Amino acid sequence: MDWSLVLASQGIETIIDRDAEAGTWQLRVQDPDYSPALRAIRQYLTENKARRWQQELPYSDLILDWRSVVPMLFLVLLHAVQVTGRAPLHAVGMMSTKAVLAGEWWRLLTAVSLHSDASHLAANATTGLLMVGLAMGAYGPGIGLLAPFLAGVIGNLAGLAFYGPNHLGLGASGMVMGAIGLLAAQSTILFRRGLAPRYLAVRSVLSGCFLLLLLGFSPEEHVDILAHVAGFVSGLGLGALLAWSPDRVLRSARWNGIAGLATAALLLGPWWLALRQGAPLPIK
Repeated sequence: MDWSLVLASQGIETIIDRDAEAGTWQLRVQDPDYSPALRAIRQYLTENKARRWQQELPYSDLILDWRSVVPMLFLVLLHAVQVTGRAPLHAVGMMSTKAVLAGEWWRLLTAVSLHSDASHLAANATTGLLMVGLAMGAYGPGIGLLAPFLAGVIGNLAGLAFYGPNHLGLGASGMVMGAIGLLAAQSTILFRRGLAPRYLAVRSVLSGCFLLLLLGFSPEEHVDILAHVAGFVSGLGLGALLAWSPDRVLRSARWNGIAGLATAALLLGPWWLALRQGAPLPIK
């Protein structure tokens, strides 16, 4: 059945047939399609080898990539450095409209990895482990990590554009909401390939909006609803763009490796600038 879906996605007509004498199943294709069908199936088997870090969730088609624990541990490490006082990370890295407009653009990126307290960190790290892990399983480990991070940065850009000059912000919640947006857009990939009806794509987007309301509209004072909405909408848009990308890109080890390195560069590079050139804010 999986192979027949692979061939259908390539426009190759096939019939699933059972050999009653041998008790086996086979796919029948037209003679001219035999070689292209073999190539498609071999490529599918190559790209879908069992990976130790990936686990299919029971009763669903979702795949959780446990490598999402790495960026979450990075968030924990930064918070530990801040709490122990080894470096003034909040002062040089949190989002500040005045500082960004003064030239410290890296705060748009560094703020994504900072948290105000342990409860803030725990909420984002636990939810992020699941949502970012599912995005990495759906879009590839590198692309599925880079896209939510960019969504979090866009959430900070929204704050820069719409809040006043005294705006301060930090947290990975925009990144988490971006991952939810990516997951909500995943069904558009199946719809584009003709493997899912339109109503499933609409239902998926509505489910993502429900999660946004549930997780992103907390009545707590420090919650940045604008960053949450901007992150979700950005993730939804990036997911829709990725839905039109060829499978060989999303499943390519090369492109996912490039995306993973880009994410690392966008995390570590701005922090290097923040610690070297950043002017500490007067934060108590």
